[in-house]
Amino acid sequence: MNFLSEPIISQATVLLTDSRFVSQPEHSIFFAIKGERHDGHAFIKDLYEKGVREFVVEKKALNDALKTQLENLSDAKFFVVENAIRALQHLAANHRQAFDIPVVGVTGSNGKTIVKEWLSVLLAKDYNLVKSPRSYNSQIGVPLSVWEINEHHNFGIFEAGISKSGEMEFLEPVIRPTIGVFTNLGSAHDEGFRSRKQKATEKLRLFQRSKTLIYCKDYEDIDDEIRILLKAVNPTIELIGWSRKAGSKIFVNATKQNTYCTLQILWNSQIYDFKIPFADDASIENATHCIFLMLHQGINTAEIQSRLDMLKPIAMRLELKQGINDCYLIDDTYNNDYAGLSVALDFMTQQHTKRDKVLIISDVLQSGLEESDLYESIAELIKGKQIDKVIGIGEVISRNQKSFYTSAAGDRKAPVAPIVFYQSTEEFLEKYPINQLQSSLILVKGARKFEFEKIINRLTLKVHGTVFEVNLDALTNNLNFYRNKIGSDTKIMVMVKAFAYGSGSAEVASLLEYHRVDYLGVAYTDEGVVLRQNGIKLPIMVLNPQPESFAKLIEYNLEPEIYSFKVFEQFLTFIESFEHHTFKIHLKLDTGMHRLGFEAQDIEQLVALLKQNPKIKIASIFSHLVGADESEHNAFSKTQIERFEQMSKQIIDALDGQKPLRHICNSAGIIRFPEAKFDMVRLGIGLYGVEVTGTEQKELQTVGTLKTVISQIKYLKAGETVGYSRKGVLEKDSKIATIAIGYADGFDRGFSKGVGKVLVNGVACPVVGNVCMDMTMVDVSEADCQEGDEVIIFGKDLSIKDLAASIGTISYEILTGVSERVKRVFYKE
Repeated sequence: MNFLSEPIISQATVLLTDSRFVSQPEHSIFFAIKGERHDGHAFIKDLYEKGVREFVVEKKALNDALKTQLENLSDAKFFVVENAIRALQHLAANHRQAFDIPVVGVTGSNGKTIVKEWLSVLLAKDYNLVKSPRSYNSQIGVPLSVWEINEHHNFGIFEAGISKSGEMEFLEPVIRPTIGVFTNLGSAHDEGFRSRKQKATEKLRLFQRSKTLIYCKDYEDIDDEIRILLKAVNPTIELIGWSRKAGSKIFVNATKQNTYCTLQILWNSQIYDFKIPFADDASIENATHCIFLMLHQGINTAEIQSRLDMLKPIAMRLELKQGINDCYLIDDTYNNDYAGLSVALDFMTQQHTKRDKVLIISDVLQSGLEESDLYESIAELIKGKQIDKVIGIGEVISRNQKSFYTSAAGDRKAPVAPIVFYQSTEEFLEKYPINQLQSSLILVKGARKFEFEKIINRLTLKVHGTVFEVNLDALTNNLNFYRNKIGSDTKIMVMVKAFAYGSGSAEVASLLEYHRVDYLGVAYTDEGVVLRQNGIKLPIMVLNPQPESFAKLIEYNLEPEIYSFKVFEQFLTFIESFEHHTFKIHLKLDTGMHRLGFEAQDIEQLVALLKQNPKIKIASIFSHLVGADESEHNAFSKTQIERFEQMSKQIIDALDGQKPLRHICNSAGIIRFPEAKFDMVRLGIGLYGVEVTGTEQKELQTVGTLKTVISQIKYLKAGETVGYSRKGVLEKDSKIATIAIGYADGFDRGFSKGVGKVLVNGVACPVVGNVCMDMTMVDVSEADCQEGDEVIIFGKDLSIKDLAASIGTISYEILTGVSERVKRVFYKE
């Protein structure tokens, strides 16, 4: 065992920053990052046992206890640094300097990933490209991306995002772009900077050594800071600053049509005409940046146009959705490069499931490696992810199928997993017995030209057009917000009862387990059983256990809430026959809710009963705040907290040696009464993006979006009626759309007759007549729409809180009311 100081000299090829994603331990070096919520040093021993032998540790974390632990890992090597993230960046910066190739650096408030992905498609003919996988643009994501450059690449495209001042100075030497693209400047991360001008200045640090910068001059803060500051430190930089304003030196005139846009560009005294297959402002701006870069690279206009014709919207997210035959699908069908495959496999690993893991993969493009080397690396990656079945599609992967076999005893060859190959998507769909895929988690990962969306369509469970989309990144943001509130010393229980507030309990619980929450809470035993059957291993508290479910409680290692002597005695009777066992329970105290729980006068008898039954171990003692979401009840909430302190202390003092967790704060309590966090808090509605106190809603992100489609549009005259009982009487000639959602899906009848509104292409459209069981009619006279268009019921731009208030209910009811027949799609950007 060696403790070494910088520089880091290692033969490792895999930079590992997350202990949960180990695929090639013998080739990995782990950077133990000490963050606000997790400390990577805590997982060194686990990684050592998995085969990792090189570690970067932080000097401030290397206390006597950790040093003693590490000294027992005799053949490991430890590099001791001041800051693990900076060491990671420094290592990647040294790697970047070894390659003298053109590199595009992309930054801005929005559009970074779109521009990067489009450029990779548009330039694929000309170069062996390396690029950031997905939106790997953070302090950690950038060095991991740049590390992928190898000697076969001759062009790089990397994006960089920052959220506060001072961050870009660490990313610039890692990317060291020769060409820059500054997409735009908006409100994202404004809170991390004094002003927009300062944010522009900080982002421009990326281009202090670049030869060329492409940007839109119409963002005045960008243009000002380029002229004042960037030109001062980089006076020779070539600026391609285009504008939509007539008379500009570099002028872009966009003419929109329904489904496309024509661009006329004046640059270097020449006029260029292009057509792009998009008509929205964001896509026009992103495509314009790409066009200027291609012009700068000397690509002729006819070739540019032919490449623009190939552009398609990019699915900027990994989607997890229900499939046929009890399967789940991970849809990642836009492109397929090595780094992106690794990211998608990591996402697959996050899903704690007992299902078989199946990978459907196309030829891998833009690797820069020789075919045999590439597919041997892919085979090694797949082997490390414990995939149960592989289906390879494409001519290149098929002719390299020998790479998916590794040497076993003697000359015998064994596959990394059962694997079959097909020359094309069409051959796979024609010949593969789809019904063999049962109860599996299937990652569909393919380059766009293979049209893997056909495979997704074949495998997706067919339901009507109403979808509840769950943003896993937003859910993670909200979890971290509450974690920051309570600090690292307080545990967190997350409530996933009622189908995780409508969001899908197993999928949400899987993410929570990945993020290492401490406990899950469900209402009924069957909910806990479903989680266990889906591979969830976290401790689970059951709020309302029934005697008939006690057997399942024990079988599935679930922990009951005990709230009355009757339930306690029933449970004690049930466990009499279990010898040499102990059973964890959670004691509910009634401090003012007066729903369930032991009262103050019960404590003495309760303690006596506990002492008589040594099989019982108290996992936690808790109570429920009745009015924490409303400030008018603050005095009563404080009374509850005092009662809880006294009652729980009385129990703990009477028990020898037991130290149960104590918890009383719900989502609202975490915000209003942080002093009452005790040992654990219970996070519920706040996780799903609703801050019920109303004081910190801006810190939370919208998790769920309920959307449907327009099934039919009718043009009706004034005086006509719409819907059951002729309740929708039209006062004027109107355009009426029927949308594919009704009260059986969770769209309450209370939204009838104009009370409810939905968003159709950004326009609020009122409900006409009564909401039906499966359909609803809305007035879309003011909206530019057609049949098949998307309709938002609630989401980021149509608040669920406002929706609930319109019918006199609460967000909880709207969320939990979304029917299970509505398909859930879980996605991660």
